[in-house]
Amino acid sequence: MKVLYAIQGTGNGHLSRARDVIPALLKQEISLDLLVSGIQADVSLPYPITYQLKGLSFIFGKKGGVDMWKTYYRANSLRLQKEIKSIPVESYDLVINDFEPVTAWACKLKQLPCYSFSHQAAVLSPKAPKPKKKDPFGKWILQNYAPTSRQFGLHFQSYEPNIYTPIIRKDIREAKITQNDHYTVYLPSYSDEKLIQFLSKFKGVKWQVFSKHNKKEHVNEHIHIRPITNHDFVASMASSKGIVCGAGFETPAESLFLQKKLLVIPMKGQYEQQCNAAALSKIGVSVIKSLKKKHLDKMQHWLDSEDIISVDYPDITEQMVSQLLATSFKSH
Repeated sequence: MKVLYAIQGTGNGHLSRARDVIPALLKQEISLDLLVSGIQADVSLPYPITYQLKGLSFIFGKKGGVDMWKTYYRANSLRLQKEIKSIPVESYDLVINDFEPVTAWACKLKQLPCYSFSHQAAVLSPKAPKPKKKDPFGKWILQNYAPTSRQFGLHFQSYEPNIYTPIIRKDIREAKITQNDHYTVYLPSYSDEKLIQFLSKFKGVKWQVFSKHNKKEHVNEHIHIRPITNHDFVASMASSKGIVCGAGFETPAESLFLQKKLLVIPMKGQYEQQCNAAALSKIGVSVIKSLKKKHLDKMQHWLDSEDIISVDYPDITEQMVSQLLATSFKSH
């Protein structure tokens, strides 16, 4: 069986997950090719990539949201159309898609099956939590960015049979959990200046901020700005008092697995993160909307609290992969 595994390269979560999914796929009796599209990740794959594409990346801004102008400017629709036409999806028995638009649209245009194995597939489930404020355009983007014919989802809880609990990567599962006196921060859609301005309001609190905007390490009073490396980020999280991050999927899931208190700030205008914030809030995670002064009290309350949310995220990656391939075998 010839399989193409297509991975979204915007942000680090998809590629981090792929580092665990690929070994599980390689244990199966299949021939595997990898495709990565996107230009915003800091994580690389230790496997040969058959197709490396620019795809369609959302570009992080510096004020808490997506930079829509840069996203539009870099989209280059003619190049994207060429990439979609260039991928020979018809030569594969199965295309597994982690929110990757090029192969999703290539399969759709050629009326071929494409199996989603992603967090986004779970977010779109009618049974998954949604924010109170409706966002029809945001929902439309999520539905049409990488359309697939069959969905296998990952979420903070298993809301239905084809939705599984998160894949927690090996680095996190094997990390030594301790508690030092710092808080780990990862908010890539905010500038370092904005973060320093907000975090400096909490006197005596030590922050380790992992920055997407700075390649050099520097300390500003109690705020330690650090470039992103996988080893340092995992070590910081595992030894922290708590974690502040966006309402993505991987980092909040890893924080919960590490039994750290967690506060999330969903990206503005990003429907998926608003859905994640709703799901996390339901299980007791603290959520604030932005780094505005009016949220300082809620942040202070979180710092003063000792609330740890208990989760059970067993290592079932091989089981999930086997089930996905078995479903594909049945349909052939």
